[in-house]
Amino acid sequence: MNREMLMLVDAISREKNVERDVVFGAVESALAQATKKLYQGDVDIRVAVDRDSGEYETFRRWHVVPDEAGLQLPDQEILLFEARDEMPDIQVDEYIEEPVDSVPIGRIGAMAAKQVILQKIRDAEREMLLNDFMSRGEKIFTGTVKRLDKGDIIVEAGRVEGRLRRSEMIPKENLRNGDRVRAMIMEVDLTLRGAPIILSRAAPEFMIELFRQEVPEIEQGLLEIKSCARDPGSRAKIAVISHDKRVDPIGTCVGVRGTRVNAVTNELAGERVDIVLWSEDPAQFVIGALAPANVSSIVVDEEKHAMDVVVDEENLAIAIGRGGQNVRLASELTGWKINIMDANESAQKQAQEVDVSRRLFMEKLDVDQEVADILIAEGFTSLEEVAYVPISEMLEIEAFDEDTVNELRSRAKDALLTMEIAREEGVESVSQDLRDLPGLDADLIAKLADAGVNSRDDLADLAVDELMEITGQPSEDAKALILKAREHWFAGQE
Repeated sequence: MNREMLMLVDAISREKNVERDVVFGAVESALAQATKKLYQGDVDIRVAVDRDSGEYETFRRWHVVPDEAGLQLPDQEILLFEARDEMPDIQVDEYIEEPVDSVPIGRIGAMAAKQVILQKIRDAEREMLLNDFMSRGEKIFTGTVKRLDKGDIIVEAGRVEGRLRRSEMIPKENLRNGDRVRAMIMEVDLTLRGAPIILSRAAPEFMIELFRQEVPEIEQGLLEIKSCARDPGSRAKIAVISHDKRVDPIGTCVGVRGTRVNAVTNELAGERVDIVLWSEDPAQFVIGALAPANVSSIVVDEEKHAMDVVVDEENLAIAIGRGGQNVRLASELTGWKINIMDANESAQKQAQEVDVSRRLFMEKLDVDQEVADILIAEGFTSLEEVAYVPISEMLEIEAFDEDTVNELRSRAKDALLTMEIAREEGVESVSQDLRDLPGLDADLIAKLADAGVNSRDDLADLAVDELMEITGQPSEDAKALILKAREHWFAGQE
């Protein structure tokens, strides 16, 4: 029987063009499955077949886990202290094995063995094909629509299949069997049956890679696409920079008579592309990203990572775009929250900010309106600035003498100390589960406490824009924090 098994392994190996070890692995798996049926629990069985003689041994084994972890799978695990009674030098994540009676190969049934072996071989062939495909380093998957699978489209390229989910398709794009499709390879998930390559036609990375293929200067390193924002099938913005002064980044991406950008647009169902010049200056970058609208002025708030952009009445609709599309894409492209407003709204907001600063100085520094207005006129907006800017700068204010400057700085420091004490007392109301949440530091906890967010559930109930308003975080960070806070809601559903 052992000799027959060796002949069978050799025959299958040659027929399927797979390594003998793969076939031996399938035989070992079939024998292990048959042995497990002899036990009531979900035991772990290992079979080792000698590659030369065909003789095989069977072992039941236990995975060594830390004592404090406890046994999650009692039939397959053993605690470290118990394992060391048998093997003093054994470590966590190693295995203890015990020889058991082997099941005769004839007992496992020819059909059962064949099914397990062929399935293992199919898996091995699939993995070999996939590894061969991925070794080419291709980022774009090109194939034809083979079939629909629960709303997803299965795309075939040779003998390799990719999965294009409905959410990653371009809206209103109608793909049929046999249609040629190009999509970005986002990840490879071997747990998926059939089509393990996850594809996307809606991801910004897809547009970047299309431009890379159409514009040789990007591959050569003369140009670089710094960021991309898309409303798939409708409109997109890309930010480019030239590393060679002789190369015009925008004109190069557009191409002669628009050939290069049109090639990308045609591939993406007519998606219009705005090509923006990237700048190290965030304000200049935002101004370019809002094109074709003309910007009158811009105010940068570093703390909130936001910008107030003022445009005239004629450019207001253009800057916002249909359904807010233009400003939304510009915000995604630059990573800044952009507030579009006209001159009247800007003046009104500035007046409100001046009023807030005036009341702050009058209350905390115990000064009259005249002194508060002098500080505001000189560019002071916070108590920290009054307390800690170099004293030489404050002495340059003509309306103040040295005694006045020292008094104002002393009062500002006292006010800040009082506010910090009050702040710490407020933070004491924050629950421990919120304090322990990954991603929260002392400053964020204090901001949440000031806004009345004292527990993990309070944070989980917030919308992204509400959290951004409280903490001044970018939208992605705020979204990630809220999702983290909500994890315990779904823990019991796994």
